[in-house]
Amino acid sequence: MVSAVDHVLLVEEGRPATAEHPSAGPVYRCKYAKDGLLDLPTDIDSPWQFFSEAVKKYPNEQMLGRRLTTDSKVGPYTWITYKEAHDAAIRIGSAIRSRGVDPGHCCGIYGSNCPEWIIAMEACMSQGITYVPLYDTLGVNAVEFIINHAGVSLVFVQEKTVSSILSCQKGCSSNLKTIVSFGEVSSTQKEEAKNQCVSLFSWNEFSLMGNSDETNLPRKRKTDICTIMYTSGTTGEPKGVILNNAAISVQVLSIDKMLEVTDRSCDTSDVFFSYLPLAHCYDQVMEIYFLSRGSSVGYWRGDIRYLMDDVQALKPTVFCGVPRVYDKLYAGIMQKISASGLLRKKLFDFAYNYKLGNMRKGFSQEEASPRLDRLMFDKLKEALGGRAHMLLSGAAPLPRHVEEFLRIIPASNLSQGYGLTESCGGSFTTLAGVFSMVGTVGVPMPTVEARLVSVPEMGYDAFSADVPRGEICLRGNSMFSGYHKRQDLTDQVLIDGWFHTGDIGEWQEDGSMKIIDRKKNIFKLSQGEYVAVENLENTYSRCPLIAQIWVYGNSFESFLVGVVVPDRKAIEDWAKLNNQSPNDFESLCQNLKAQKYFLDELNSTAKQYQLKGFEMLKAIHLEPNPFDIERDLITPTFKLKRPQLLQHYKGIVDQLYSEAKRSMA
Repeated sequence: MVSAVDHVLLVEEGRPATAEHPSAGPVYRCKYAKDGLLDLPTDIDSPWQFFSEAVKKYPNEQMLGRRLTTDSKVGPYTWITYKEAHDAAIRIGSAIRSRGVDPGHCCGIYGSNCPEWIIAMEACMSQGITYVPLYDTLGVNAVEFIINHAGVSLVFVQEKTVSSILSCQKGCSSNLKTIVSFGEVSSTQKEEAKNQCVSLFSWNEFSLMGNSDETNLPRKRKTDICTIMYTSGTTGEPKGVILNNAAISVQVLSIDKMLEVTDRSCDTSDVFFSYLPLAHCYDQVMEIYFLSRGSSVGYWRGDIRYLMDDVQALKPTVFCGVPRVYDKLYAGIMQKISASGLLRKKLFDFAYNYKLGNMRKGFSQEEASPRLDRLMFDKLKEALGGRAHMLLSGAAPLPRHVEEFLRIIPASNLSQGYGLTESCGGSFTTLAGVFSMVGTVGVPMPTVEARLVSVPEMGYDAFSADVPRGEICLRGNSMFSGYHKRQDLTDQVLIDGWFHTGDIGEWQEDGSMKIIDRKKNIFKLSQGEYVAVENLENTYSRCPLIAQIWVYGNSFESFLVGVVVPDRKAIEDWAKLNNQSPNDFESLCQNLKAQKYFLDELNSTAKQYQLKGFEMLKAIHLEPNPFDIERDLITPTFKLKRPQLLQHYKGIVDQLYSEAKRSMA
């Protein structure tokens, strides 16, 4: 049971099971909300106020930066100030109104991260217009669906996306009337738009249609809808998550509170690197926070090949990442250390284990090994530009070895969090200096309370005397207001004031939460055994030979199969040891001996982590192409889209079952 009262507080006792509902465990909130959940001051009604106040305080500070490419050469970051961005937002907001988009109406924003994205967002906020982000990875069908579902009449689009939005205009012509490019538009595009009865403007053209008068901006209310943020989801059509002004504003204050107690509040000296999709809550709310503090936000070029080059040019002081990015960072650093020679590698391992051991004993990062920091670890900071004092991770759990590695980097605090679009981003966060929280997502944010609800069919008991486990449920001031035009879906997840996340967690003794499973990803095999497939995938992913895995089974089959994307170096190393040509990756994936080797190694990992017999894989397919967004196999946050994976690999899955049954006969 939860015993450490210094991190969380008991708010309400649990309730037993009834005929209608399973049992629900005690309710907890974090110690920084001991006098009540963090709420908005009476004088703040909208996130627009954070920005407009920052402009008054820091008019000439650098706000938004980008790198420009000239003659194939990329230059340094160039910046616009808070006043310049504010003036642009006022003009753009006025121009939006001139197109008949009134407060409460919906305006779309479609494109990769850039200064114009934020200016368009602030323009909408200034006029009380609901902005609707469109993922640049959602695909035309989803974009068309969202435009129609939200009733978007005007959409801002990235210059290279103009053709894409025009291609779906026929399907949304009853709603979409105006398209504004972040950059220029060609005469051909203008003509095509005219033929489709939609107005198309360049950014500069549209800006000239507005004025700089901010004296008559409409009044905002806390309950007004700020944004409808569509989640890509792993099944079905995108769901429009309604976030009002109060939810976003109080989340901004919550971020500041947690940074203040774990590191420090940000200020004009801070620089944030923007590369995670602005269409997602995670990055968007973080940018609203940084712009409320007078900090600078620098944007990447939009090409993953140059991500770290942009980081080195910007030298951010705060870095937000996801496990996939931190994994690559870790692998790159360790590869360099290994390449530096055996002696240097042994010295690093000794220093690393010494510092890590001291931190596990309770020493702070600064106290754990100050001399070794200077001798061995200070250079690690250079991987992110050398100035990062805060590292944040979300979207999925960090592998423990990567989290421990990031925590030993000198003068850089790491905080891992958990949240959903429905909770306006982060709802849990680890406390940077508390090492016992490694492997968890930490304690509830000051705006929410949390409890676990038992899931009897999966064997999870919220009242377990050993470790309480169950579905994570949330309530509080930063929660969503429902799904747009889908009361049926809202009623499925909002029950008695609690949002049911679908994620399975377990309370730790120190009051932190650990994510262990996913409620929805459960199915029954033909012999009646329940399989929590996401939990299995997390276990199999610990095998160092693989990059990605999708495990499949159904109620008509008695065993599991999998599609595995092997680590390229791992299979090439196997080829060298087995007198196979390492140069043809696709052929290696088709090699039957390679398939058996990877299957054996995966099941060896399964045994190591004590998986049951029916949870073992009986057959696998080695896939040379990673699961990607382009083929609609994963979401933009890298979650597996199971129905789409099954559709894509149906023939292969059938073949795996057929061959496995023959070998078992």
